[in-house]
Amino acid sequence: MALPENFLSKSLARVQPSATIAVTQKARDLKAQGRDVIGLGAGEPDFDTPDNVKAAAIEAINRGETKYTAVDGIPELKEAIAAKFKRENGLDYSVDECFVAPGGKPIIYNAMMATLNPGDEVVIPTPYWVSYPDIVLLAGGEPKFAQTTIETSFKLTPDALEAAITPKTKWLIFNSPSNPSGAAYSRDELKKLTDVLMKHPHVWVLTDDMYEHLVYDDFEFVTPVQVEPGLEDRTLTMNGVSKAYAMTGWRIGYCAGPKELIGAMRKLQSQSTSNPTSISQWAAVEALNGTQDFIPKNAAVFKGRRDLVVSMLNQATGIECPTPEGAFYVYPSCRGLIGKKTEDGKVIDSDEAFATALLEQEGVAVVHGEAFGLSPFFRISYATSTEALEDACARIQRFCASLK
Repeated sequence: MALPENFLSKSLARVQPSATIAVTQKARDLKAQGRDVIGLGAGEPDFDTPDNVKAAAIEAINRGETKYTAVDGIPELKEAIAAKFKRENGLDYSVDECFVAPGGKPIIYNAMMATLNPGDEVVIPTPYWVSYPDIVLLAGGEPKFAQTTIETSFKLTPDALEAAITPKTKWLIFNSPSNPSGAAYSRDELKKLTDVLMKHPHVWVLTDDMYEHLVYDDFEFVTPVQVEPGLEDRTLTMNGVSKAYAMTGWRIGYCAGPKELIGAMRKLQSQSTSNPTSISQWAAVEALNGTQDFIPKNAAVFKGRRDLVVSMLNQATGIECPTPEGAFYVYPSCRGLIGKKTEDGKVIDSDEAFATALLEQEGVAVVHGEAFGLSPFFRISYATSTEALEDACARIQRFCASLK
């Protein structure tokens, strides 16, 4: 039965479904039909959650930690978060400046919903994680995109940031290392951006540090408030346990920021999701407080996969793939293939056409660059086995060579 006219919210029409989730689901569907598909769309580690973290969750269940908790997280987890920020980032946050949500995405959603009014602008560098602009639109704000290029390694320049800021700008959403490009900003690069922000005291910063621990080649991660303490009173520093601790399904994100903002987000969460899952919170306490020995080991595996993928993609006809500093993504250009035709005569006129033809012809699922706001590129997640990556990259090489 069709829904009545005007039944759905007009705000829903402002957004699109997540492209990364759609690609992952399409790969699953094709596999279920018997197709030989390698899915490179999902942004989650293929490692299992560490045993000490799983044990902490089981112990929490056995202790009966299965009731409602405080809306914004148990005190033990907020204490672990404050200790993490002090230990790893040199940031002094009190427990009541910390906040826990059922994932990183709800933190962004809560922050935008709690602060944006019609006409407010949010600066988002491209390429961006697919959810940033849609969350801004749902909250009634207007995304304003600051373009990066492959020539700047997909990093925002001070001039591009300056040009994007207007009197209506309320937030900058900043992500390093980046999803989808893997680009990460050095201390010097970040200082040039914070210098711009210090000239515009009306602009707040939401920094998404979700991939903090996944950096390579002796890269030093820094977050904006570390570089410029003057930004602390208008920065929300966000992180989570999903990537570094292989806990995507546990759904725990966290952040720290000014008490008034945290209070507004708490009020919003109290009327939406309420508290994050109690068991996941106790698992996250152990993740943050327990051994961190596995993190560099996992990062070393990811670095090897990155190097393999970058090397093999750069050997593919018409593909140019920069070497990213972090995360577990590459963002290659397919501009050298635009205008060519597949074996059955389909024209590759966009990165979406490239991704579609690659999936149909070779069974490799990637996410087209238009979904991330910068074309003609595509995103590959190398958070899967080396064997699968070798096979996938060989198929990409074969597909590119077949285009005429």
